[in-house]
Amino acid sequence: MAAPPPQAHDYALERVEKVRLRHLLHRLQPAGASLLILLGVLSSSWGEQGAPCPTPGLALAGLTILICRVAIFDLRLFGDRCPPASLSCFQTPRRISYDEAVVGEFRPAEVGESFGPTWETCWFKVELSIPLAWAGREVHFVWESDGEAMVWRDAQPVQGLTKEGEKTSYILTSSLKESEPHSLTLYVELACNGLFGAGKGSMIAPPDPDRRVTLNKAELVIFNRDVYELLVDLEILLDMARLLGEENQRSFQALYTANQMVNVCDVTDPSTFPAARDLAAAIFSQRNGESQHTIHAMGHCHIDSAWLWPYEETIRKCARSWVTVVRLMERNPELTFACSQAQQFEWVRSWYPGLYAQILDFVAKGQFIPVGGTWVEMDGNLPSGESMVRQFLQGQQFFQEQFGRICTEFWLPDTFGYSAQLPQLMRGCGIQRFLTQKLSWNLVNTFPYHTFFWEGIDGSRVLTHFPPGDSYGMHGLVEEVLKTVKNNKDKGCVNHSAFLFGFGDGGGGPTQKMLDRMKRMSDTDGLPRVQISTPDQLFSVLEKESSQLCTWVGELFLELHNGTYTTQAQIKKGNRECERILHDVEVLSTLAVAQDSVFQYPASQLQRLWRLLLLNQFHDVLPGSCIQLVVEDALQYYTEIRRIGAELQEEAVQSLCRDLLQPKAGSTESTLVLNTLPWERTEVISRPGPDGTETLALVTVPSMGYALVREPLLPSQPVSVRKQVDGSITMENGVIAVCLDMMGHLTSLRLLDSERESVPEGCYANQFALFDDVPLYWDAWDVMDYHLETRKPVTTLLKPLEITLAGGLRGSVRFSLQVGKSSTLTQEIILDATCPYLRFLTQVEWKEAHKFLKVEFPVQVRSTDATYEIQFGHVQRPTHWNTSWDWARFEVWAHKWMDLSEHGFGVALLNDCKYGASAHRNVLSLSLLRAPKSPDSTADIGHHQFTYAVMPHRGSFQEAGVIQRAYNLNFPLYAVPASSAQCPAWSAFSVSSPAIVLETVKQAEGRPEAVVVRLYEAYGSTVTAWLQTSLPVKEAMLCDLLERPAAQGTLPLGQQGLRLSFTPFCVLSVLLVLSQ
Repeated sequence: MAAPPPQAHDYALERVEKVRLRHLLHRLQPAGASLLILLGVLSSSWGEQGAPCPTPGLALAGLTILICRVAIFDLRLFGDRCPPASLSCFQTPRRISYDEAVVGEFRPAEVGESFGPTWETCWFKVELSIPLAWAGREVHFVWESDGEAMVWRDAQPVQGLTKEGEKTSYILTSSLKESEPHSLTLYVELACNGLFGAGKGSMIAPPDPDRRVTLNKAELVIFNRDVYELLVDLEILLDMARLLGEENQRSFQALYTANQMVNVCDVTDPSTFPAARDLAAAIFSQRNGESQHTIHAMGHCHIDSAWLWPYEETIRKCARSWVTVVRLMERNPELTFACSQAQQFEWVRSWYPGLYAQILDFVAKGQFIPVGGTWVEMDGNLPSGESMVRQFLQGQQFFQEQFGRICTEFWLPDTFGYSAQLPQLMRGCGIQRFLTQKLSWNLVNTFPYHTFFWEGIDGSRVLTHFPPGDSYGMHGLVEEVLKTVKNNKDKGCVNHSAFLFGFGDGGGGPTQKMLDRMKRMSDTDGLPRVQISTPDQLFSVLEKESSQLCTWVGELFLELHNGTYTTQAQIKKGNRECERILHDVEVLSTLAVAQDSVFQYPASQLQRLWRLLLLNQFHDVLPGSCIQLVVEDALQYYTEIRRIGAELQEEAVQSLCRDLLQPKAGSTESTLVLNTLPWERTEVISRPGPDGTETLALVTVPSMGYALVREPLLPSQPVSVRKQVDGSITMENGVIAVCLDMMGHLTSLRLLDSERESVPEGCYANQFALFDDVPLYWDAWDVMDYHLETRKPVTTLLKPLEITLAGGLRGSVRFSLQVGKSSTLTQEIILDATCPYLRFLTQVEWKEAHKFLKVEFPVQVRSTDATYEIQFGHVQRPTHWNTSWDWARFEVWAHKWMDLSEHGFGVALLNDCKYGASAHRNVLSLSLLRAPKSPDSTADIGHHQFTYAVMPHRGSFQEAGVIQRAYNLNFPLYAVPASSAQCPAWSAFSVSSPAIVLETVKQAEGRPEAVVVRLYEAYGSTVTAWLQTSLPVKEAMLCDLLERPAAQGTLPLGQQGLRLSFTPFCVLSVLLVLSQ
């Protein structure tokens, strides 16, 4: 059709058309998203008067009107429609199998009916009869509802259908043949929740328990493929016209081509469509020059293993998303799909074996690509070093066993920061490439690179790529590919970048439309070159272009979501405790195997417990940014690990120390004390007395071994506790002396050998402070810097300080405070004989809303940097806010300790289950509790118990043994009643250098005759150390973190043990083969 002349009459007609379009948009579902974009263009270019025909504005107007006419009037995207012959449903509160569902009691159902409430499941039996007149046509089954659906056919899942994921139809046939069945029965499994759960009022609000989902459509339709292809052509052309800009001639070429398509296309005559499409093809076939940027497009579907939905729903999300990918691969053999998280593969393997078999076929073809190498996409900050190793070990083992290869890329696109120890752990697990994009979320500073080398604290480097489009959920739009090129911060260094397309977070994955858009952009002049690619192809070309890349040293700190270091304190506590339990079970079981040939190492049980712990380290569970249902599941898993772990530990101790243990309950003269840490410890323990009551004893236990204690040691100086006239109380143990006021404030903390005071004059340490905590949006995730302006010291005393233990081996005092409007805090402050730190055993009844509780320790130390423990090492962070990079780290994370030191003196803060921390100027703060209300309205409400400790020290924290003392606080000695038999102390392992921590002792994977020990250099020094063992070792060799022997890694066995060389923060694993 000819473009209308620029006359008032024609403009009036076009305005009428524009109004009609707005009303018609809502009737056009499949192309609605594209048309919304088109209308935006139409609005911006409408009314360019006085220009000769055809003007850009008029061409755009005519184009948009044509699209709507083609899709809405006589030639709609969907042609004839036919309702189901029969529709019935069966509802259940459980997530049940297909076999169980199909024998349920089905009742008649109707389109327009609502189902629920939230988390229920409805199974629909849909009987279809395709009209004979539809022969030769493409026939779809259309299903639209507010919930997530899975279509089952012949007892197998065949298609996921989710309106939010732009998937509302299942293709029954691309061209109906007489030989094909015209009558068939489908089952549709409908989850009464959306792609993002069921938040009440907003996505991250707590789920609405009474939400219902409506079935809006269930019908057979004819799909007009030629109309669809024309719509996609026109969408791409119009986006090029709109986004390439007036200064770019390709913008006008696209625009005028679209105008020509309008002229040749008759909406009443489909035979005119090929000519219109040929015009578009001519534009799309005009090639790029050789210098054009290449985008490596990969299908992707980030599925949170739990978040706004429980673990069980994630299993179904995986199946719905992946079966859709399989259908797409059948129709698009070029499609590749990068898929992480071994746990999700294992779920599908267990619950959907037929689907898993299809996935295995596409893995073998190189289309369905396992990536990441970890059990789940875990949090990148809070798991211990050993937990991170196990994420890779369990993940890579699974991928090797199931797919015949390990992953070569670490894939962690959505985690809230990345530990500086990760590069070394990656390389130790066969990975030298890393992909993420989360630092694009930085609230303060823009990260300076998209492709770079990331160097860890030990010097290990990995090639790292952030997709420049700053997303892992692209839709294949012109706007996104242009942003990818424009945004790329490494122009001139590299000319390739990743483009991950598909709906994510709640699943969904790629769509056919995304693929069809990118096919048109594969090599089109004016746009970057878009090729379907793989992670290996991308990183291989980046490696070839890497000579000019920059290097980022240290942690990748996310300047957002730092409330996740504290939210859901019970999950944090469960994680730390279960990491300890599994460590101890492995140590004691390994020693038991070496000492007792009958004892069986509990390998399968430990693998199951580790996998539960690793699952809970997913990046929305351990950080606490999940709904209440997930919290309940996580806590249940921790309870299971504690229960089974305690049983396994008892079995190992019984085997290891059988001859020494008390055969029956009753009076005892001795106590067997076991130490699972690699250094000798002298500590006060609690042990059962003759009358069943607990008594205290000072004991010395060798490294990784045990001692039989009959006569407890006497301390060189007992603990003294004295009440002063003013109500304050002093405690002293020969190492430190403290003074506490009636509110439990620490007014003095002195090192007795130097008389050095730790608390500045006029200041209070152990000061609790309450802050208002109202983030901008991400409630459970964020704590904003402006919370610091709302500090209120806790000053309401409920019970003043009183003495609870008068001294000797232990002195303690207790007090209670009111915190906020309705919370209470009771604290017992404990000083043990010979102990260099003061412990604070704290119990809180927490009932606040949007408050943040911290404890502060101002110290008499001046330093521009504080030190924080991380996985297998430590990092330093500034105590000042000189730059935006400094003050963006107003709240950081640490593991068991943090320290502020000047030359010759420092103060450390230790803890047993906390992670949030800060050090500003001379104040050390430990973050204790938050009270967000989304997505879990009950987050942290209830009872909490935790311990922290303060340790002043001479010299550096390394020389003072801060690292070892923090381990001691987290790994208590294990005492059991014993017989009165004589037995020398026994040590299984020891290390000659205090700089070396023997972190792990376990049975080698798949090798019952071998043991793996893992050690790391903790001080930041170069050192040679001797590992000594009393186990019958016949051969020793270095191995990697996957326990594969290193080339030329054999270690000679000498009188002093094994000689090991370490550089700063180096992690070494040693494989020890035992004599039978």
